[in-house]
Amino acid sequence: MSTVTDLRPAGPREADVAALRIDLAAAFRLAVQMDWHEAVGNHFSLAVSGDGKRFLMNPRWRHFGLIRASDLLLLDSDDEQTMSRADAPDPSAWCIHGRIHAALPRARCVLHVHPPYATALAALADPTLKPIDQNTARFFNRVAIDRAFGGIADERAEGERLAAAIGDKSAMIMGNHGVLVTAATVAEAFEELYFLERAARTMVLAYSTGRPLSVMSDELAEKTARSWGAYRDSAFAFFHDLREMLDRTDPSYRD
Repeated sequence: MSTVTDLRPAGPREADVAALRIDLAAAFRLAVQMDWHEAVGNHFSLAVSGDGKRFLMNPRWRHFGLIRASDLLLLDSDDEQTMSRADAPDPSAWCIHGRIHAALPRARCVLHVHPPYATALAALADPTLKPIDQNTARFFNRVAIDRAFGGIADERAEGERLAAAIGDKSAMIMGNHGVLVTAATVAEAFEELYFLERAARTMVLAYSTGRPLSVMSDELAEKTARSWGAYRDSAFAFFHDLREMLDRTDPSYRD
């Protein structure tokens, strides 16, 4: 299968898009297993054009556990009529993902959820992921923190603000809200979200002891963060194995 970056800005090949649909649909089902989903809200998206403006996204208010590849909407961030159609996406989804795909071509896959531990961390006055183990150190100086929550994101200006708030980072802790990660592929984004939630869990559990944290020096934290680079390809093995297990229990996501 061709990689995402091989797709041309206009007219991606049907086989490529079909494969991308399956990848993204799997991510929804797996998010349920990880307990990252929330009712019928939250959103995942994946670019299918070279400029990133045409992208797949979940339909409005459908549970992650039921989403199939054929259910995914194919949207265009430049299409001003999107929200006036009968099959319009969730307003918050369009606000956040539409603007990020329009502004950040590098953000091929965008995963936005309110998972328990990362959301708990986002609710703290200081939501910083302090480097107290190798998972938290993975994000040292590598995650944006948005402290300007203005309510449910359903206006274009808020989407543009969030796109700017990510800056050059691939992940963002959204204060009083949740988290958002971006990557070139579904596999890489999924792994980033996986470790972000695990890092947040470590922080919350450490805080819950009421004891002082053992925070790494900046030098050690940076060394540890850089060391993660040697393991980046493991994201593909991780996602492959998760999909294989999903195929054994419920392959309906592929439909």
